[in-house]
Amino acid sequence: MKITELTSRQQAIAPISAFTAQGDLSKLKAVLELGLDAGLTINDIKEILVQLYAYLGFPRALNGLGTFMALVNERKEQGIEDIVGVEAGPLPADKSRLELGTAVQTYLIGVPVKGPVLDFAPAIDAYLKDHLFGDIFGRDNLGYKDREIATLGALAGLEGVEPQLMSHFNISLNIGLTETQLKEVIAALESSVSPDVAQRATSALDKVLATRK
Repeated sequence: MKITELTSRQQAIAPISAFTAQGDLSKLKAVLELGLDAGLTINDIKEILVQLYAYLGFPRALNGLGTFMALVNERKEQGIEDIVGVEAGPLPADKSRLELGTAVQTYLIGVPVKGPVLDFAPAIDAYLKDHLFGDIFGRDNLGYKDREIATLGALAGLEGVEPQLMSHFNISLNIGLTETQLKEVIAALESSVSPDVAQRATSALDKVLATRK
């Protein structure tokens, strides 16, 4: 029997994100069902799809949520009672969203984030810190590792975003996902999505690992 470092539920996350990114709703429905059967709760998957709007836009995220809602209702009619899971708690009362998001972003990346693009367009820096890392990553009902696996799947499912994909492989390593676990994420993409998506992820991970040696 093959020994894996990712749990079954974690292995189910990246394909959900990839098909959401590609807008292939029939294949998304299939991997959503596999995800529920693998132990993802309804709220886990809702949280993943909500997070993906920040990377894929509202249309893809809303289509994904609509597909998932229909699946949950279909399974309920079949007598399948899926686990709802925990709701997100309130954001910390002692920090603004900007303060929380800045702290979360710094933790994930390992250093305070600066750069010419952020200086050129300060609004995007504020939105990243305040909204993506404050409002979304600051929610406590999905861990950072699961959130990064979701992000990797989405970015691998897209063409032309290799710098962002590499950045999130770096973040994943920073927060404790191992090289073996990341290769298992890629294996899940290869078996459930496509060899092209897996190869895009493999190329990005190889470049990241070469810079970290």
